[in-house]
Amino acid sequence: MAIGPRLDLRLSQSLVMTPQLRQAIKLLQFSNLEVTAFVEEELERNPLLERDERPETLPERPAPDQIAAAPDPDAADTADLVAADHLAVAAAAPLDAGDAEPFDPGGPGDGVPFGRGGAADFAGDERGIEELAPAPRSRREHLAEQVRLTFADRTDRAIAAHLIALLEPSGRLGVTAATVAGALGVPTERVERVRQAMLHFDPAGMFAHDLAECLAVQLAERNRLDPAMQALLGHLDLLARRDLRRLMAVCGVDAEDMADMIAELRRLDPKPGADFDAPAAIPIVPDILMRAAPDGTWLLELNPQTLPRVLVNRQLSARIAPRAGREDRAFLSERLQTANWLVKSLQQRAQTILKVAGEIVRQQDGFFRHGVAHLRPLILRDIADAVEMHESTVSRVTSNKYIATPRGMFELKYFFTTAIAGLGGESHSAEAVRHRIRAMVAAETPADVLSDDTIVALLRREGVDIARRTVAKYREALRIPSSVQRKREKAVPA
Repeated sequence: MAIGPRLDLRLSQSLVMTPQLRQAIKLLQFSNLEVTAFVEEELERNPLLERDERPETLPERPAPDQIAAAPDPDAADTADLVAADHLAVAAAAPLDAGDAEPFDPGGPGDGVPFGRGGAADFAGDERGIEELAPAPRSRREHLAEQVRLTFADRTDRAIAAHLIALLEPSGRLGVTAATVAGALGVPTERVERVRQAMLHFDPAGMFAHDLAECLAVQLAERNRLDPAMQALLGHLDLLARRDLRRLMAVCGVDAEDMADMIAELRRLDPKPGADFDAPAAIPIVPDILMRAAPDGTWLLELNPQTLPRVLVNRQLSARIAPRAGREDRAFLSERLQTANWLVKSLQQRAQTILKVAGEIVRQQDGFFRHGVAHLRPLILRDIADAVEMHESTVSRVTSNKYIATPRGMFELKYFFTTAIAGLGGESHSAEAVRHRIRAMVAAETPADVLSDDTIVALLRREGVDIARRTVAKYREALRIPSSVQRKREKAVPA
């Protein structure tokens, strides 16, 4: 065998993901907020890409007696996607847009005689809704104002300011008075006196060391801190275990009084400081809008508010390219190609989402018409085979995508549930079984509390072949206590 250099020719196949393909896959799994942020970055980076600010023209809807008119040829492509499924896809019309007049800020009802620019016809008022309400105060500002009104001594104010700085997000104080006194060089009794006064600040219960003290302060403000309630606060561990019989013995009350005391505790706030400085909740904007058609089918459309509208400025490229150098022409060519690919990727993303959502609605038609009890077991492979896509593509499409339906807003992932075998051969959705377990527990009486074995027997009588450990797992996922704990709780009248 000779040793030396050799030159061989080999043929092989490999899958290479281009940057454009990676971008298309990334856009497909992005939520609408992430897509908007990505497009904003591209608008800043690419001079040939611009936002489409043309007013959106909505097609006029036909009257109910004109539904059978000739179809629009422009909507033929989208109608073909769901024609076999009896789903009509609307191009841009919003869900049930009403004819109510929108609120016009800056009018005489607001007490503002002129708009921002001082025009007498109010046409130039561009105030936003955020300018009509005062900005919320922070927790520190809210408490500092009460400190200035409560304490006149400068040392007491310094102690109060230090306690405010040590507050936990829940409003609880995790350090002792001795620790604060050692840090500030003041007597422990003075720190405790300041803390006791601050316990009654608004909201009451802040600066408490534990849950019992927090609830006790709130009950004292309502003049409900009697000896029985104090005994209840001293045995909150029994309440957590729902051992109501021992609680009634400890507090010396009957079942009716115990029910009133528990109801009183439920009206209190265990974390009075949690409402301050909390980040504003970001509302979920649906990607797909769904409504019922007059003929009984479902109409689907993409939400125009979540679709980025961008255009490729080809005129700018054609005007600059003849006078540009070689490097500038290469840059313009690359930017033009990137802009074209982004527009194409956004269009393909919208079509894919609509196609997958249409198939999900077709297969889960019983859920939309009759409720969660008719939810069918569904996996990604079922949708992938129906729309002729890969399962990974369907998984990306259904991630972080929401649909607004007549039954509420749901994530597309919600409609994919595992199957539970049925005694008659027909499988049942796990979500439908969980809904049935919740309904059974809600309908039970104090004299007939259902155990897990009883729930299994009732479900098998309805044709669901389920094991006891599965019922226990679903019950724990629904945060339903065991039958022993429910029996203790139901022994006391609500």
